[in-house]
Amino acid sequence: MPRGSDKKKSVMLGLGMDSDGHKRITTGDNFVVAGGTQDTHEQMTEKVVKINEKLTERGKCLNTVDQTEFKDIAESVGLKEQPPPPDPENN
Repeated sequence: MPRGSDKKKSVMLGLGMDSDGHKRITTGDNFVVAGGTQDTHEQMTEKVVKINEKLTERGKCLNTVDQTEFKDIAESVGLKEQPPPPDPENN
C-alpha cells in the first residue's frame, strides 16, 4: 500500500520471546510472526493461520472484524487474553 493512502491495514504480530539461537520470521497477508524456538514459532504461525481461516468462514477480514468477535475467534483457536503486568509504580 502506498504511503499517504487513507486505507488502514490491520496486522497480527506474534513475537516469540524464547530462543534457540535461530532467527525466524514468517509473514502473510495480514500477519508477521517473529522469533521463538522452532516449536513456539510453529505454534504462533498455526494460530494466525487458523484465525484467518475462521475470519474467512465468517466472511470477514482483519480490517472488518470488531474487537469482541476477534477475541472470540482467538479464544476458539486456543489463545487466552493475558492480564497486563502490574504497574511497578503502584506496588
